[in-house]
Amino acid sequence: MAATLRTSSAPVLSSLAKAEPFRSAEDAWFWTMAALTARRDGARIVAGAGKAQRPCEPDDVVKCLDRLYRQRRIDMNHARILRIWGERGEAPNPRYQREAADWRLWTEAMQRLDWPLRVKGIVVGPEMVVPDENTVVALSFRPAE
Repeated sequence: MAATLRTSSAPVLSSLAKAEPFRSAEDAWFWTMAALTARRDGARIVAGAGKAQRPCEPDDVVKCLDRLYRQRRIDMNHARILRIWGERGEAPNPRYQREAADWRLWTEAMQRLDWPLRVKGIVVGPEMVVPDENTVVALSFRPAE
């Protein structure tokens, strides 16, 4: 007797050729945090229902982060900063003294997360460039009138 597939419960799979990879690890992380926040708030995550088709699930990015943690490449401070700023949907700004330490941990975590995501094809695009701590940043200044 031949087994038949139940069409109502079969997953809908699409081609990875149509998937749009992320431009950076930051973009992947912000997307992941938005999906995890929506899931926590009760949204049902459905594959292929977003604006752009992605080459991964949010859990794939979290697994890369977990692997880095298990390899001791990042620690709980990195993970905490990624969660806090990921929920805010923006990266810390090194120009603000209160965010400078967070920015350092954020960039370390993004640098270490970048390579595993590239290997999996989740991130493509230009390599992550991090300014040196001694780099002078030009600020636009308006003289007081």
